Amino acid sequence: MRKFIQKALEKIEKLDIQQIHKLVSDLAQENERLEVVLESMTDGIMVTDTENRLVLYNKSAERLIPFVSVTEVYERKVWSVIADMEIADFVRSVLERQETVRDREFSIRLGGETRTLSCSVLPLVRNGKIQGNLFHIEDVTEKRAKEIRLRRAESLASLTTLAAGVAHEIKNPLGAIGIHIQLIKKSLQGKSRVGKRVVMKHLDVVTEEVERLNKIVVDFLFAVRPMDAHLELRDLNGILLDMVKFVEVETAQGDVKLNVELAEGLPKLLLDEKYIKQAVLNLVKNALGAMPEGGVLTIRTERKGDYVRLQVIDTGIGIPPEYLDKIFEPYFTTKEFGSGLGLTIVYKIVKEHQGEITVDSEPGKGTVFTIKFPIPQPERQLIDYRQEVSEGVVT
Repeated sequence: MRKFIQKALEKIEKLDIQQIHKLVSDLAQENERLEVVLESMTDGIMVTDTENRLVLYNKSAERLIPFVSVTEVYERKVWSVIADMEIADFVRSVLERQETVRDREFSIRLGGETRTLSCSVLPLVRNGKIQGNLFHIEDVTEKRAKEIRLRRAESLASLTTLAAGVAHEIKNPLGAIGIHIQLIKKSLQGKSRVGKRVVMKHLDVVTEEVERLNKIVVDFLFAVRPMDAHLELRDLNGILLDMVKFVEVETAQGDVKLNVELAEGLPKLLLDEKYIKQAVLNLVKNALGAMPEGGVLTIRTERKGDYVRLQVIDTGIGIPPEYLDKIFEPYFTTKEFGSGLGLTIVYKIVKEHQGEITVDSEPGKGTVFTIKFPIPQPERQLIDYRQEVSEGVVT
């Protein structure tokens, strides 16, 4: 319909009175249809001209961000129409700086309750030229509440898994401690003196199991407590080279060839050195455990677009496909010995660095752990709408 009307308008001088009446009628119907659509939307819409004056809005906009009490809001600066000063200042600042801003959230009192609004300011662009601006308002209160409930449910599920894992892990050490204490008591029964060697043998086991319990508790606390990471611009390659020095002996003893392939000229990343070393060391130990008969371990870095990729690759036994979705879960392990928290800790460290970690594996051929670290971007300042046409709303 819009193309038909546009073509008719281009030939209006050649139209007779009846055709003009038909064109006007079609235009009225098209305008009415668009008005119905606009008024039926639950999201608020406010449109300005190139001078930031309000030229169009729907009822949802007025409902979500109440307007000031004036008889006429059209042709006024859009921010002067908005009653909430925080949102009004936001709109004014964005429009005067010619910025594009998406999903800025505000809290506002509506109907006696606090609502969360997501506000976006986008340029209206046509034929590469700015025609005005669109102010979009969405009530995301329920969405955010659902997200909070989901996070709580996930946290509870994780805590349940952790608790079950801890209970399982501490059961064996406690059992061993109990047995050897009983053996010590049995050795002491009815005797005034007992050989030191007999008691020390049992006490050595007790000490070993206590240390094991302590490690379980330390790993558990690391898994559940918030990390105190101090992110600084650091050289990832330098951190890896320092870490490699600690594993060279272990790889040699395990008949594992170590390949270190670090790309030159990598940008500095926001990293916490001690946590990065811990994460990579956990991956290396995991790889060595997968190559009991020896193999090749590769540590590789390279830049890919706006992130740096770190890979730890082994030629070990691999991971069965049915386990790939579970390996980062707390206390999941396929090893006979191990806490099952090593990869959980790696996952937590990577997330703390705003990174992503994935795993690819094929049984009998090996495993590849890939970590993507985002490259810090300079803060964006003023936006030239001609460079942001693709982000705007085309009219």
